[in-house]
Amino acid sequence: MKNIETKFLVKKAQRHDKDAFTELMQLYMKDMYRTAIAILMNEEDAADALQDTILTCWEKLYSLKKPEYFKTWMTRILINHCYDIIRSNKVCESIEFYEEPSYCDEYNIELKEAYASVDERYRLPMELYYSQGFKIREIAEILSLPQNTVKTRLSRGRKQLEEYYREEDRDVK
Repeated sequence: MKNIETKFLVKKAQRHDKDAFTELMQLYMKDMYRTAIAILMNEEDAADALQDTILTCWEKLYSLKKPEYFKTWMTRILINHCYDIIRSNKVCESIEFYEEPSYCDEYNIELKEAYASVDERYRLPMELYYSQGFKIREIAEILSLPQNTVKTRLSRGRKQLEEYYREEDRDVK
């Protein structure tokens, strides 16, 4: 159902229907946010990446040839914007520049800590696979990697998460 709805909304949005585009963005906002957080690990930067992605999608929607691949196309744009932000932030990597999030959500904090323990090259494929339901083939396409590399990164990411939870378990006892 979601795929049919997406295809319909994309075609309407390509004809400059602002309401259809808004609905389309709202449909995928949670997925986009989780992807941005998985890469950037900072809410303010994630919000900037989302804003840039939405603007780029609106401006370049005409270039999307197959509406059924909208989510893949949009995710690739988001990832590119996230990496742009990382490159621009390289200068100020000191911890003093990062503020604590004002909104305290225990699940969110625990998830961020677990994700932070995983190397970024494993974190993103895990987010796309487990949280957003992309297939390995789609992740390989989005990240421009061979499928076996994606499988390897998923496996290594799971091992790093397992280590993290084992250490947490030892700390609790």
